[in-house]
Amino acid sequence: MRALLVLFSLLLPLSLSTAQAADKLAVVTSFSILADITRQVGGEHVQITDMVGPDADAHTYEPTPDDAKALLKARLIIKNGLGFEPWLDRLVASTGTRAMVISASRGVIPRSLDEDGETVSDPHAWHNLANAELYVANITKALVAADPANQADYQRNSQAYLKRIYALLAEAKAKLGSLPPGNRKVVTSHDAFGYLGQAYGIDFMAPQGLSTEREPSAAEVAALITQIRNAKVKAVFMENIKDARLLKQIAEESGAHIGGTLYSDALAAKGPASTFTGLFEYNLDTLYDALSQP
Repeated sequence: MRALLVLFSLLLPLSLSTAQAADKLAVVTSFSILADITRQVGGEHVQITDMVGPDADAHTYEPTPDDAKALLKARLIIKNGLGFEPWLDRLVASTGTRAMVISASRGVIPRSLDEDGETVSDPHAWHNLANAELYVANITKALVAADPANQADYQRNSQAYLKRIYALLAEAKAKLGSLPPGNRKVVTSHDAFGYLGQAYGIDFMAPQGLSTEREPSAAEVAALITQIRNAKVKAVFMENIKDARLLKQIAEESGAHIGGTLYSDALAAKGPASTFTGLFEYNLDTLYDALSQP
């Protein structure tokens, strides 16, 4: 009898944790930034499966069988949209999942750019916090639609999170708005920061264009080095998802100094950039420290 009681006491926490997990809303997010925003709004009510994790490149991601299984179990799938993850659209279609699929970027006015002679939308809209406000609103609305019983908690979490975003918006305006006019040209690995540049008058140049899949030619790299010299570009920044060798070569040959690492399409696995608001603040401080000097 005593042995049975001991066994029951051991199994009870496991059964409770299983039941709690089953009660949570199953959400799949396409990449780590969306996973964190969803976690901030969803809190204890959501069980998130993130497809492209920290420090990983969503541009070049190849889905796995486990991803397909997660989509079939999900009640809500959250993607960025704006052409950022075409592999996810194909996977959703092939699995036939019945989950609701939403684009977190809905309502964003996209930047249009020329990419190899074709006009495309820039998908990296989260780097302008005014757009991030739309992301939070869209994710909150989707969570409420999928799980109306917890509407009050989702809306309360959303409002608390937006307060942090508004504080960061004010900080960005103060810091980036005060940069000297001659210190507003920088180089990054790929063109991920256009929305940030658009918001604060910073010209971001990138050898790889919008996608990390595209490798620049030797002629394009040489032209960029000449452009950096002529424009007296202040700094070159690495990215957490990219091999730094090309940027180091460009910095050495152009004379621009390396300003540090920026987090573009993925959170850090740990440290200050392991949340979306932490990522934005880290990038903001890194840019300001490098560009505010005479």
